[in-house]
Amino acid sequence: MKTLSPIFLSLLSIFFFNGCSPSKEKAINDPTRVLIVVGPSNHAPGTHEVAAGGRLIEYCLENMENVSGFEADVVYEWANIPQPLDAYASIVFIGDNFPAERFENADQAMEDIAGMMARGCGLICVHYGVGLQNEHMGPDGDHPLLHWMGGYFAAKCDHHQSIARHYDATIEAADSEHPIARGWNTFTLREEPYINIYFGPNDNQLLPNAFAVATSMLPPEDPKREMIAWGTERPDTGRGIGITMPHFYKNWLNEDLRRFILNSIVWSAKQEVPEEGVQTQLPVLETFEPESVEFVPKKK
Repeated sequence: MKTLSPIFLSLLSIFFFNGCSPSKEKAINDPTRVLIVVGPSNHAPGTHEVAAGGRLIEYCLENMENVSGFEADVVYEWANIPQPLDAYASIVFIGDNFPAERFENADQAMEDIAGMMARGCGLICVHYGVGLQNEHMGPDGDHPLLHWMGGYFAAKCDHHQSIARHYDATIEAADSEHPIARGWNTFTLREEPYINIYFGPNDNQLLPNAFAVATSMLPPEDPKREMIAWGTERPDTGRGIGITMPHFYKNWLNEDLRRFILNSIVWSAKQEVPEEGVQTQLPVLETFEPESVEFVPKKK
């Protein structure tokens, strides 16, 4: 057998080194990509505003002043996702009830999401996006979202009934040492933070690996400490967060609430949350094309 010459071996090593380098460089330079899924909504103008909210979240993620490398895609139908599913580090859902259960191709969406969760993808649900109804689950209340996110708003369910009311609510971090709590202060605003969230069959106690993210003393007439945001670190290494606000579109202007939500998304994507929290500046809210910035009651 002929012996390979030293020159050939040198060229071969250069070939393999250079062949591997671009993929490593690409991995280093790849953006942290977030998928924002907007579901249906029929709420009054100035409330929910899920499409405008999705575009606002996209803008904030791509224009963070102290976190770089994020890119986001907003979709309004599951079939229209522009990237391979494994390109996404986290998914944000915003809509009336968990959007994946509202699409015509719900079975395919749920199957796809299960695959994403199994590889450790993050998941965030915003306001009514944390909600499920009876038809989405069996009589025992079990649903994948309970395990992906650590809890859900039980809307008109037989096994549990969560509560949605408007309050002047004071929101505070449940654990000041958690990265999600960085850079925002306790704040009070007129909101609809859901209470009596469903956390599981064990006397509604948090499942293993789940934790409180933010709390409020509600309702005013009989206050107790309610979890109005919660999270989980799953065995598959994925991170899930449920946040029951904002109901009113104009509340995106509240810097503490906005930072709280953006911190949560960055954390769910397994990226470092800055000590001062995520810093963003918003243009006027009309930029994102809501039906209305201010609440406009529906005509009866």
